[in-house]
Amino acid sequence: MSVSLLDMTKVYIGQEKILVAVDCIVFGFDSKEIKLLLFKRKREPHTGEWSLIGSFIKSDKSLEESAEEVLHESTGLKDVFFEELKTFSAVDRDSGGRVISVAYFSLIRLDELNLDSVENYNARWFSLDEIPDLILDHDQMVQCAIEKLKIKIRRKPVGFNLLPEKFTLPQIQILYESIYQREIDSRNFRKKLLSFDILTRTEEKDKSTSKKGAYLYKFNKDKFDEFVAKGYNFEL
Repeated sequence: MSVSLLDMTKVYIGQEKILVAVDCIVFGFDSKEIKLLLFKRKREPHTGEWSLIGSFIKSDKSLEESAEEVLHESTGLKDVFFEELKTFSAVDRDSGGRVISVAYFSLIRLDELNLDSVENYNARWFSLDEIPDLILDHDQMVQCAIEKLKIKIRRKPVGFNLLPEKFTLPQIQILYESIYQREIDSRNFRKKLLSFDILTRTEEKDKSTSKKGAYLYKFNKDKFDEFVAKGYNFEL
């Protein structure tokens, strides 16, 4: 026999109540750099200060559903794939009360529509070197997410959802430099990248930065999927 949520609350009468929240760490790549999505907090404490997008979960929503809902309500963005990052549970992490927060993170490709839409919700994209002071332990959450990204790109290629269908090798390098937050030797980077044999060079060139131009490449999906499935190290 199923037990309703109301019945369960009766079972746990007398237990201490602790609030549970979700916080969304959304990184965006605009072909030039990685940016972080923030908004100004709308409730006390810390009203008007810069914050990650987050909220308390509702009794009828899962953690994942809560993350998707608050992101859409706060920025207009939807259908964003999240990965659970970490649970932050320090007793004194929130001056407003005893709150446990489950952080989720995502890395998405930016376009003009994304950039325009979030500003209508009083949210804003920040370059990683221009992130303002954040409330509570949100700085810690962001740094944890950045380290997680660095680990992820060492284990598998990142690029299908962040680059156009056709791209240059310098564009991929810019992406990886943005995540690593340091310069990478271009000659070694290209040599190592091409050795994985997951790219197909087209006969087209991008001449937007030079007369000679740079060849455009495409991911070879079959080889890419095979590479990922075998779990090869993608350290560049």
